[in-house]
Amino acid sequence: MYTILLLGSGGREHAIAHAIVQSPKCEKLYVAPGNAGTQEIAFNVLLDIGDFDQIAKFCEQYHIDWIIVGPEQPLVDGIYNYFEHSKIKVIGPSQAAAQLEGSKSFAKAFMAEFNIPTASYKAFTLDEIDQGKEYIKSHTLPIVLKADGLAAGKGVLILEDHEAAISAFEEMLNGKFGKASGTVVVEQFLTGVEFSVFVALDGEHYCILPEAKDYKRIGEGDTGLNTGGMGAVSPVPFVDKILWNDVKENIILPSVSGIKSRNLDYKGFLFIGLILVEGKPYVIEYNCRMGDPETEVVFPRITSDVVELFEAIVNSTLLTYQLMQRDGFTATVFSVSGGYPGSYQKGLPMQIPKYDDGHYYHAGTKKHDSSLVTNGGRVIACTAHSSEMQNAITKALKGAELVSFEGKYYRKDIGKDLLNYL
Repeated sequence: MYTILLLGSGGREHAIAHAIVQSPKCEKLYVAPGNAGTQEIAFNVLLDIGDFDQIAKFCEQYHIDWIIVGPEQPLVDGIYNYFEHSKIKVIGPSQAAAQLEGSKSFAKAFMAEFNIPTASYKAFTLDEIDQGKEYIKSHTLPIVLKADGLAAGKGVLILEDHEAAISAFEEMLNGKFGKASGTVVVEQFLTGVEFSVFVALDGEHYCILPEAKDYKRIGEGDTGLNTGGMGAVSPVPFVDKILWNDVKENIILPSVSGIKSRNLDYKGFLFIGLILVEGKPYVIEYNCRMGDPETEVVFPRITSDVVELFEAIVNSTLLTYQLMQRDGFTATVFSVSGGYPGSYQKGLPMQIPKYDDGHYYHAGTKKHDSSLVTNGGRVIACTAHSSEMQNAITKALKGAELVSFEGKYYRKDIGKDLLNYL
């Protein structure tokens, strides 16, 4: 029996929490800071997830066995290293390993070293601004510029002409994204369809989780600004056995062996964002944790005990863990605040009806005087499952429709592009 602290407050954390509390091996689950959904199934605690001393005091007082880290920032900041010599085990990579997400240039150099297919690139600092401009002038269009560090999802720009790219390049190197753009990666633009794979690592072995496809743009037809994710579907019908074998042999295995050969401590989840270009998969990015909203479709498909999965990660016994998953399809649709991903209101009263055909995962929600109110841009996701993809999508959309708050918006085309592959 384990007492567990889960860090985070989004739909990802509610989905993970929901899976954890199903296990007889979970004695007690705390979520910091959590949301109105986690509050119903676990104990929310007001901790600053960037304050490791505060977390350590809480863990000592409440006899925590494991810390499961949802978002990337504590991992990039070194929470694994902070607790490395403690009896408390952190599920997540070390600070050095988390650079796979924390530094685009680190990740690209890693891929180059281990022959992992990705877009061609060059990285530049402010001292190399003139070389960078010359490189951009000779680059094919469109041009992708990426802030090297974490920039809250805003550090990637796609430019359609050379002058605009040079101007944006200068702005980035001169502090547009703060320290995150102290180095800028100039990258080849790849055209294709994106999907995500997820791997659990225990330092020695690995276990592949269900794949997913998410939808990042605010507008239907994948138009408008990028968001944290408007919905997702799992499994992905165009990922057949031949493609899966390609992904495993040319991306997953070299990534795992590269992590080991570099002696990077990695006991957690590796998210690999892929793009399929003319039948071949390329890596867009690594993340050092589970994705959101992908977790809201991946974890509901896992039917084996997820606490046993975390136990195997901690004890380096993934080789003997048997991941079991549901057949059929799972879809999730996010309801978001009006104005998101720009400015939006918080604290709006909301209502969630009882809905037997789907499950709600809270993200930007909280309780205010016992009433439920909005507390973020992405507010709540409805996840549904069915033997048929169209039915899963229809049920998730119906659940999104039933949620009520002022200014609510959701995309009505989540997963519809995938129906063409069936």
